[in-house]
Amino acid sequence: MKYSISDPMTSILDLTNVRKQPLYELPREHFFGTSPEGTQIGFNNYYMLRNGRPFFAISGECHFSRVPENQWEDTVIKMKAGGLNVVATYVFWNHHEEKEGHFRFDGRRNLRKFVEICGKYGMYVILRMGPFDHGEVRNGGLPDWLYGKPFDVRSDNEGFLACTRKLYHQIALQIQGLLFQEGGPVIAAQLDNEYMHSGAPWEMTTGISDEWVPAGRDGDRYMKKLRTMAEEEGIRPPFYTCTGWGGAATPADEMLPLWGGYAFWPWMFYHRDYVHPATPEYLYRDNHNAAVPETYNFTPTYDPETRPYACCEMGGGMMSTYAYRFRFPYESVDAMANIKMGSGCNFLGYYMYRGGNNPASECGIYLNESQCPKISYDYQAPIGEFGQLRPSYFRLRAVHLFAKHFADTLCDLVTVLPEGSGEIDPADQKPLRYCVRSDGQRGYLFINNYQDHAVCKDKMDRYITLKLSGESLTVGPISLDAEENAILPFQLDMEGTLLKYATAQPLSVLREGDQVTYIFFTPKGMESRFVFEDGIITASNDGQRTSFYKKCR
Repeated sequence: MKYSISDPMTSILDLTNVRKQPLYELPREHFFGTSPEGTQIGFNNYYMLRNGRPFFAISGECHFSRVPENQWEDTVIKMKAGGLNVVATYVFWNHHEEKEGHFRFDGRRNLRKFVEICGKYGMYVILRMGPFDHGEVRNGGLPDWLYGKPFDVRSDNEGFLACTRKLYHQIALQIQGLLFQEGGPVIAAQLDNEYMHSGAPWEMTTGISDEWVPAGRDGDRYMKKLRTMAEEEGIRPPFYTCTGWGGAATPADEMLPLWGGYAFWPWMFYHRDYVHPATPEYLYRDNHNAAVPETYNFTPTYDPETRPYACCEMGGGMMSTYAYRFRFPYESVDAMANIKMGSGCNFLGYYMYRGGNNPASECGIYLNESQCPKISYDYQAPIGEFGQLRPSYFRLRAVHLFAKHFADTLCDLVTVLPEGSGEIDPADQKPLRYCVRSDGQRGYLFINNYQDHAVCKDKMDRYITLKLSGESLTVGPISLDAEENAILPFQLDMEGTLLKYATAQPLSVLREGDQVTYIFFTPKGMESRFVFEDGIITASNDGQRTSFYKKCR
């Protein structure tokens, strides 16, 4: 990190030569769709579009078959109220065809009803429909009856693909008429999950031969065959997705790669006794820059500037296991949202956002992975197993409102990192962790003071000088309590009035006739300060929402 010589508490960031991000639409045959009413969604290489304008997608995972049917509507309403606009859900194969040839879509397995409820409240849907899902469900979602068949699962072979085709056929029947192009909410489908990266214990062998569902070996060819098969069965959403981390197969020419990040790793304790390290998840990166093709947990096999940096599995919580039981820090969730957004992400996705529990088995077994509780999958998520709202729900809402109301001024901005920020030791609490998203003239300052598996310390009276063309802008004093984060605007056009900078986070904009009201949130430890071209307005309201009204027209 670069500091000025005269004042070690001042950081300097040069924005005079910010790189220009060329924007272009992705191929329409793979990444666009139009509803019967004429609404169009799609992507350019940096963000999602709705009717040609930036649309900041915010997705939350909710497994419908892990939530009682009579709680679905309440759940979707809470997800929408929390600022989400997309619901992602696994379709677990073994929840629907636990007995070979006998498909169930009744009760809490009623996929169609769940999707219809999402559509009722204007929520888009991404179906993560396997055949392999993981999700800490038994066998990663593959039915027991596949074990011992004369073919490899998760493989490009006639036997396994024939079984998968039957699954896709049944899913297609359930969502008939509910695709976006048909007037429904289903905008995307994910094919398999973490292919060539992750497998799962084959639970019927656990404690005997300890066999695993394979991670797969057939690369993009397998993923594209799944897509072709799904389309042949009638599943043709505007776009398909795939998971990108861990070296997974990512046919980015036909599917949108999605990423994530977890700072709490129960899998490291399954058979070992380790001390959990402080992870690099809470350091800013530049993940939409071809000059930086790899960073921590982001190793794309494609040019990162050619596809949006989008997420589907940011740790919204974490499951407890028999070997790893802990209190999940709720501050970690919005801190990760801040980090991903600052690092170039224009599509947030949480796993999980709504916890749940598994349905009863038809075969007298438990449907969770054996390392997990037998039934519960609460995940310490923002919305818990019984619909309870946790602190992370409310903390995230502030980020989501910002994304909704300021997408037009955020989505096209590139990430600029301070010198040396990529080399910060995650356990080092001294540096001020920050980055900027900017076009060289305006933008947002992202600051994070949270770190997993470390004791965080308050930051006091820091200054950041931004070198812009024609002037330098010193933002501060900046103070921020331990475990907090912030998004601060600079050179923000407020209906023709220029806000030079604010030490308060934009929350929302209310418009009524010619009256425009900007609402800001003051992060804990910070004193709100509004600096305009024509003067300074200071409103100290530590840790609270600050309503600032300025008649602009």
